[in-house]
Amino acid sequence: MNMPFEKMLEQVTSFIQNEVKTETVIGDAFTLGEFTCIPVIRAGMGFGTGGGEGAAPKEGHGEGGGAGAGLGIEPIGFLVSRADQISFVSTKSNSGLAAAFEKVPDLLIKFMDKQEKEKEAVA
Repeated sequence: MNMPFEKMLEQVTSFIQNEVKTETVIGDAFTLGEFTCIPVIRAGMGFGTGGGEGAAPKEGHGEGGGAGAGLGIEPIGFLVSRADQISFVSTKSNSGLAAAFEKVPDLLIKFMDKQEKEKEAVA
């Protein structure tokens, strides 16, 4: 298989564009009581290529090439809105992501109530 580098890069980029979305990693935005929650992810990627060719006096000509890529995707939190307020709630937890997702409703209520009290104290 002889594929030009530009075509390969175009296909990889298209794949990443279609797959690296919060909808495919976590899911769509959702409503939890009076809160609207939008999942947020972190994505990172790296590419590498190399190639070479050479000739030896009695052994002929040789050439070779290679390519590699890596992709990492991590859920990091939620953008949360209630009425005219918007905040970011992280999913980072010492107990792992599953524990953080279980605590999201309670965390949201406490976080938003605290912000409301601070807002009222300033006014």
